[in-house]
Amino acid sequence: MRERIWAPLPLLLPWLLLPPPLWCGPPDSQHPEREPEPGPLQPFDLLYASGVAAYYSGDYELAVRDLEAALRSHRRLREIRARCARHCAARRPLAPPGAGPGAELPFFRALLERARCYRSCQSQRLGGPASRHRASEDVRSDFQRRVPYNYLQRAYIKLNQMEKAVAAAHTFFMANPEHMEMQQNIENYRTMTGVEDLQLVDQEAKPHLESYSAGVKHYEADDFELAIKYFEQALREYFNEDMECRALCEGPQRFEEYEYLGYKAGLYEAIADHYMQVLVCQHECVRELATRPGRLSPIENFLPLHYDYLQFAYYRVGEYVKALECAKAYLLLHPDDEDVLDNVDYYEGLLDGSTDPASVEAREDLAMFVKRHKLESELIKSAAEGLGFSYTEPNYWIRYGGRQDENRVPSGVNVEAAEVHGLSMGKKSLPKIDRDLREGGPLLYENITFVYNSEQLNGTQRVLLDNVLSEEQCRELHSVASGIMLVGDGYRGKTSPHTPNEKFEGATVLKALKFGYEGRVPLKSARLFYDISEKARKIVESYFMLNSTLYFSYTHMVCRTALSGQQDRRNDLSHPIHADNCLLDPEANECWKEPPAYTFRDYSALLYMNDDFEGGEFIFTEMDAKTVTASIKPKCGRMISFSSGGENPHGVKAVTKGQRCAVALWFTLDPLYRELERIQADEVIAILDQERQGKHNINPKDEL
Repeated sequence: MRERIWAPLPLLLPWLLLPPPLWCGPPDSQHPEREPEPGPLQPFDLLYASGVAAYYSGDYELAVRDLEAALRSHRRLREIRARCARHCAARRPLAPPGAGPGAELPFFRALLERARCYRSCQSQRLGGPASRHRASEDVRSDFQRRVPYNYLQRAYIKLNQMEKAVAAAHTFFMANPEHMEMQQNIENYRTMTGVEDLQLVDQEAKPHLESYSAGVKHYEADDFELAIKYFEQALREYFNEDMECRALCEGPQRFEEYEYLGYKAGLYEAIADHYMQVLVCQHECVRELATRPGRLSPIENFLPLHYDYLQFAYYRVGEYVKALECAKAYLLLHPDDEDVLDNVDYYEGLLDGSTDPASVEAREDLAMFVKRHKLESELIKSAAEGLGFSYTEPNYWIRYGGRQDENRVPSGVNVEAAEVHGLSMGKKSLPKIDRDLREGGPLLYENITFVYNSEQLNGTQRVLLDNVLSEEQCRELHSVASGIMLVGDGYRGKTSPHTPNEKFEGATVLKALKFGYEGRVPLKSARLFYDISEKARKIVESYFMLNSTLYFSYTHMVCRTALSGQQDRRNDLSHPIHADNCLLDPEANECWKEPPAYTFRDYSALLYMNDDFEGGEFIFTEMDAKTVTASIKPKCGRMISFSSGGENPHGVKAVTKGQRCAVALWFTLDPLYRELERIQADEVIAILDQERQGKHNINPKDEL
């Protein structure tokens, strides 16, 4: 049962009665409301369900129609809720209760009038009751993760509408940057369209982030007047979207009836519980708005960087008062920044005699924002301390990066073009695995030899098996590898991604089937690659006794070859110590489950094809990345499998002679992250099987 969140009504009144924000910006900064479609708004969850059903039934035109309609409906619903919340807050202000009997009644009357206004506004604009648009948590999560765009990109491919497929894939990828298979899809689509410089558009981009990016580009080009224009526009858009986010928080919350010490919650407790949820939601708007979805642009740097850029841009155009205002605004969030403190002193020295430096204050827009943010924080902390619920305030303004030009601005400084580096989200400790850890299930196939379990390998969720492949299968796979592999495949074209002393080559299952169909390698051998990877998946799923289906996340045949003349006195690894679904931090003895790690991976496996090389041992280590807990010598048919988290740091020792080949497999329990190429390969295999039985007249090359 989740912890209850509530506070007495008097404690909430300072927040409920906060004055309206003062940073709305001019009218032209407001985003116009979209022209509504005729008739009542269709619930987005029903359209989404219809689109998904159409996709799986093969009706891709209907799938596209309903999925696009679902996205429009979802956007329209947000607009209506935000507009109604703003409208009713303005028309039905809340009045503080007075003193004496019944003094709280005017407050509750205003509260009820606002609720009635909100319901009436929504019903009128939606064309029906708002309750029709209350979607399940799973559906809301799908839209937050932009899952409809994943279906859309696949449907558009089936309809041969490549540019729309690229746009949908890119929009999905922007919120899911760890989905590297999607990135590969985008590159494939570009190649298929023959347009390498196709403009990628994020169809769900936040306007303030787009304006911010434009400001950075003009700043880097030393066009400071245009940079100022876009940074100021970005701030207006940010504060408008902050108002919208906060308005949406006032919508339906997950509220349950509670019992406290044997009796049901009373009126004040129920109101307080609901409003504390709203308050926390609004307090977290800074996180939602200041982060590019799924990216490493952190919540903590967005606002400070705006004012950091602006203080210097205004200085460069000679507007020293505005430069000083922005520098002081920046210091509201980073009061100990020595460079900007020096800038403040410098700007004050540039003011003419008619301006008193002490009269120049931090910009009002950020000053009001910070004041409200602190009030909310104090209220939440007070409620947490006094009423016994758990809340940890994030540090929203930690600096992990910033402008990379010189922050000091003494006269005569030569300011180079700035470069904004990728920023990092606050680290999150690896969560505990939320599934039962079991092992020892059946191996399913004859002749497979069990070698070691987790205890014998000095770890958790580990297994070593032999004879998963026969000698003949190893030879056949090794032979087909030489015919399908490309240097740098799977490593973004890098010949030596992990060490300059080895060459890496790779190939995917779909590529093998394509080469097999074209006659460049035996189709039987290409199919063997497909079959043995499926065999490995079934073994892993069975041995670790998983309660749900294990899906392929990525399948890759990879060979690493020692480069002659570069092996003397080697002390590096073929593959550095790492974990497969989190960022290993040996100094902190932690593994952070956040992008760019492949956070969706749950299990990993390596199936070895040969042993005629020197070095190349697979090793497990402690989280210090130094203490080896197990070392495994590859050989034909040997398979090591393990859970993908920080409990299993691993790497590969240097291959000092010859070529080491293996099939690397990563699996996920989340069907959202199924390997697209694997799905296509499944379709090819199904067609080939039906063709062999004389029941199909579709050319399997269409699927390739």
